[in-house]
Amino acid sequence: MSEDPYIQQLFAKRIGGSRFGKDTSIYKFEKIKRAKQAAKAERPETPIIDMGVGEPDEMAFPEIVKALQSAVIKPENRGYADNGGNRFKTSAAKWMKDVFGVEGLDPESEIVHSIGSKAALSILPKCFINSGDVVIMTSPGYPVFGTHAKYLGGEVYNLPITEENQFLPQLETIPENILARAKAIVVNYPNNPTGASATRIFFENLVAFAKTNELIVIQDAAYSALIFEGEPLSFLQIPGAKDVGVELHSHSKGFNMTGWRIGFVVGNPLIVKAYATVKDNSDSGQFLAIQEAGATALENPWITEKIATKYSRRMDFLVKALNELGFLASKPKGSFFLYTRAPKAATVNDNRTEFETGEDFSQWLIRNELISTVPWDDAGSFVRFSVTFEADGEENERQIVDEIRRRLGKYNFDF
Repeated sequence: MSEDPYIQQLFAKRIGGSRFGKDTSIYKFEKIKRAKQAAKAERPETPIIDMGVGEPDEMAFPEIVKALQSAVIKPENRGYADNGGNRFKTSAAKWMKDVFGVEGLDPESEIVHSIGSKAALSILPKCFINSGDVVIMTSPGYPVFGTHAKYLGGEVYNLPITEENQFLPQLETIPENILARAKAIVVNYPNNPTGASATRIFFENLVAFAKTNELIVIQDAAYSALIFEGEPLSFLQIPGAKDVGVELHSHSKGFNMTGWRIGFVVGNPLIVKAYATVKDNSDSGQFLAIQEAGATALENPWITEKIATKYSRRMDFLVKALNELGFLASKPKGSFFLYTRAPKAATVNDNRTEFETGEDFSQWLIRNELISTVPWDDAGSFVRFSVTFEADGEENERQIVDEIRRRLGKYNFDF
């Protein structure tokens, strides 16, 4: 007879059923956390250089903080927000026009706020996915939409994005039997983890592909305005895009507002209406004071431009240093992630250490040199460096990158 409490038998199959909590496999981020703890314990005198963190290293700008302080004491902001405040939606529409040139958005029917992009990605599958339906997702990528699709009995078809194709999916490779059951395709540009940016031609092809195959497009644009060259690109700039999909925007990355949990879904009014309906039965809206602060952020797009300038500078430092060490790193066009192929081996004083995977290299890097990265082995062996490491100004940024160069300079890397 089982010694487990009866509750153990009641867990839903989607989270493991009666085996919930008993899986001994360790998720890669937990492995990174444990390796960092072990490295700190073994070498407490050496600071960890944390380039695995996927969130900004600075506070929200004073203009945004002051807007929150002002809004939080207003009685009219104390209640349930439900599906949003009018100022936030109006500011979002204007931001889409000012930053991306997307004209004619209706704030009332084509924009609804979200409690961060993650919440939107977890709600949207409930609008469309039934048991047996397929979601097409780029791999590597952010898994939340797919996770919730599988909770609903759906399936995920992973579409590889590779270096050879500039980390853009090859839509023509999707099998017909997958397309016959597919309801949605989820893309994310600028991309996490690769840092790749979409092109206008790709988005045009995606719109046409979605129409031909009757697919919904979900473009996760969390890093959309964090670009280093050219003009920001929105999926909704493409003629016909609003007929097939929506774009998800977030304040977390572009406005240093990770913990504030605010963003929005914009685009096709039917999809937005479905999202708002399910959302209304999932949450009671983000605190109106935070929406007011979010509106202030959107009304000041120069903030994102200033943040992007910082990340671009850090990327220049890091790419130069890594390439001097033998890596084949290329500066991305946006985001704050540098995605580069992991070495196959590192040699020092005739001692050679080989790496079968990106995870092998990432773990070695933490344990031996106290540099934290995130490995990705979904489509080749890669590691992701984030330039959101904590640094106080440009000189400190240079010092940190010089320290990386110093720690790794004694090795010969094979690729």
